[in-house]
Formats: sequence, C-alpha cells, structure tokens
Amino acid sequence: MGEESRIAIFAAIVANLAIAAVKFVAAAVSGSSAMLSEGIHSLVDTGNGLLLWLGVRRSRRPADARHPFGHGKELYFWNLVVAVLVFAVGGGMSAYEGIIHLINPHPASPGAWIYLVLGAAFLFESTSWLFAWRGFRRERAGRGVWETVGASKDPSTFAILFEDTAALAGILAAFAGIWLSRRLASPIPDAVASIVIGAILMATASLLARATLRLLIGESADPRIVAEIRRVAAEDAAVERVGRVWTVHFGPENVLAQIELFFARQLGAEDVARAIDRLQRRIKETDPTLTHVFIEAESLAALGRQRPGLAATS
Repeated sequence: MGEESRIAIFAAIVANLAIAAVKFVAAAVSGSSAMLSEGIHSLVDTGNGLLLWLGVRRSRRPADARHPFGHGKELYFWNLVVAVLVFAVGGGMSAYEGIIHLINPHPASPGAWIYLVLGAAFLFESTSWLFAWRGFRRERAGRGVWETVGASKDPSTFAILFEDTAALAGILAAFAGIWLSRRLASPIPDAVASIVIGAILMATASLLARATLRLLIGESADPRIVAEIRRVAAEDAAVERVGRVWTVHFGPENVLAQIELFFARQLGAEDVARAIDRLQRRIKETDPTLTHVFIEAESLAALGRQRPGLAATS
C-alpha cells in the first residue's frame, strides 16, 4: 500500500467524523430525513475508514508458522466487511428512513442555513476525494478507471474513492430533496432524497464487494508479470520448455508463483539444482511482488526413473 493511499484513508476518517457531527446536529434541528441519512452515511464512512486502516495494519504482519504466506489477505477481508457495512447500515438505514417518512410524512423545517451545512460537507468531501484520487491516479498509469479497478490488487486504492464519490452524490441528492421540500412545502421530496441516498450507497457497496471478492478468493498476478516469468525461464540455457505457470496474490505485494519447467535431458542433478537456484533469483528480480517462487522440474532423465520429478521452493 502506497503512502498516498494511507494519507487518503486518514483524510477520509477526519473529514467524515467532522461532517457526521455537523449533519446530525442539522438533522436534529431541521427534522430533515435526507440530512439524517447523510449523517448516517458519514458516520458509516468514518467507521469504514477505521476498518480499512485496521486491515492495512493487520495485512502487513510478517509470516508465521500458521500463516506461511503472510497475512496480506486480511486487507481483502476487511474491505469486504466495509462493503457489507456500506450496503446494510449505510444504504439500508437511509432507505428505511426515507420509506418511514413516506409512510408517515411530517413537515420538516430546514432553514436556509442548512445549505451552508451541505456546502461545507461538500467542500470537506471534495478535499478527501482529491486525496483519494491522487492515490488512485498513480495506479492508473494511463489506463481507464474501470480497467484500473479490475486490475488493481490493492482495494484500498479505490475503496475510499468509491465512498467519497458516493458521499458527493449523496450530498447533491440531499440538497435537491431539501430544496424541493422547501419550495413545494412538502416532506415528500426530502423522504425520496433519503431513499436515493440509500440506493447510491447500495450500488457503491455492490461495486466494492464485487471488486474485493475476486481478490479474497484468490486472483492471479498481472498477465505482464506472468509473461515476464515465462520469458526469463525460457531464456535460460538449461530449460528446454516452460510448462504451466500458476500465480496467486496473497496480498497486494505478495505473489506466489509455481512454474513447471522441462530441463535439458543431458543435465545432471547438480546442474538442475544450480539452474533452479539461478532461475528463482532471476524471477524474483523481475518484480518485487514475487515473494514466493516454486519451481517444479519435470522429465529429468538424469535423476533416474525412481524420481521422475524434482521440486524446489523459495
């Protein structure tokens, strides 16, 4: 996880906590359903930022006997928890609040000052969004937004961006609902705005869950990394043919690779062992995320018929 991603998380936590407090006060004074939904939204986002920070800290713990490949996948787990909270707590409670106010409408009394609250919230959220965008832009490297999300192995780079984008859209929906309620002297637009905010949050949570689930299950490394592994192995004089290459992410910066290699038949066991050591070193040098390299040697006539295969790990 890059430094800018960590800054984005802390910026989001501070901004959302301050915004949530102001929104709840405004909701209590005005009785606005949309403003209450926005307060819930900001409070959930604050908790989500803390969970992302927790996930980052726990994922960076070193490997141990029970977790030989490290704890990198904890980052994916906590991101999935964040998605569930956004959907159930943020989206669900906002939609519920709006539906209750539609069934039992009661007049709200939002004064003109409430627009100042929304404007300040928009300013704070925009600042947090800019920090998140800076971190995400570094990972884009000229690619499209959805292409970057699909290829990213670090969901923290886009989780805050998703949440801040949803927050900005929610503020605009709240503004429209409150403005229409004041203009039409009806609580209905305010209640509808609360439902819209809930729908925005649910849609955001669904996108975040989908992007995180593939990583939690286990996704292969970038095709460019796999191609580079094949190239390095194929260029070695001891290798006759490169077979299958399996890779899987155990965290954003922790990739396991298992490579099936067919060595020249005239090589002896010592030659093969030296070649394996050499290839493991060269393959790891191609990308810093390749932390575990397993080489499976096949069809080694020099090792005799009783040992048809040799596997080396690192």
